[in-house]
Amino acid sequence: MHIVYKSEPERGRIWQRWLAEHSPDIQLHLWPETGDPEQVEALVAWQPPADIPALFPRLKLLFSVGAGADQFDFSALPPDLPVIRMIEPGLTQGMVEYVTFAVLGLHRDMPRYFHQQHQQQWLPHAAIPAGQRRVGVMGLGKLGQAALAQLVALGFDCAGWSRTPRECPGVRCWHGADQLADFLAHSEILVCLLPLTDTTQGLLNQSLFSQLPHGAALVQAGRGPQLNHDDLLRALEGGQLRAAVIDVTDPEPLPPGHPFWHHPAIWLTPHIASQTQNESAIAALLENLRRYQRGEPLHGEIDRSRGY
Repeated sequence: MHIVYKSEPERGRIWQRWLAEHSPDIQLHLWPETGDPEQVEALVAWQPPADIPALFPRLKLLFSVGAGADQFDFSALPPDLPVIRMIEPGLTQGMVEYVTFAVLGLHRDMPRYFHQQHQQQWLPHAAIPAGQRRVGVMGLGKLGQAALAQLVALGFDCAGWSRTPRECPGVRCWHGADQLADFLAHSEILVCLLPLTDTTQGLLNQSLFSQLPHGAALVQAGRGPQLNHDDLLRALEGGQLRAAVIDVTDPEPLPPGHPFWHHPAIWLTPHIASQTQNESAIAALLENLRRYQRGEPLHGEIDRSRGY
């Protein structure tokens, strides 16, 4: 089997060596080298090349190297080409770690303390137990459920919201547009892990922030275009929000001088919440390739009608 990898070069070389050792029947080509294009059955990419049908006439699968596939222009892809997002333990663990760090930091008011440090102020503030802090996670896929399991274990009062009904142990779950307002009213720390779709683009805006409890906080680890930057700044300035941890923005990186760079109530990280881990990712890719060869359903296949 021949597959082509088009993404971060060093990771590709690691994957190439790993497959040569563990599955020599699968040949991984590193873009722009493709081998015989007529033999390529799978493409692994963050951004695929243009005109896939002309390049790879026998292509059967398109894999994303990340947890999402919203970076793909689906209108430019063959309509019957399966698109598969990355589901692997390293990505999940990374998101659990990031959300836990962010929620704990906001729970203990760390942005406020770091600002005080810069002002040379020694000023303690009252802390409340985790059981009295209400945390809401938007997006109850694999990443959201894993993050919630850790937050429940830490004792937080946890809630979740998703487009369709879900059940998570120890978590009060809401779903659908009709239940969004009740979920938001419950969420003192709101975590966004939603995929990017037509309905989630621009979702984190003034209207949504106004439905949160006064003085709530935000963790944005979903997708950059979901967040309205000006509305977030206004919510922070007016006190509707007290702090935010932002890992994804639009554009990326932010331009010099953008207010997020120096805002005292914002922690900004460069899209590092969840990163593909080399060995666990290639093992997950190989498992999906074997499932394809056996005619079994693939893990992480995108439903194009939903966008995720």
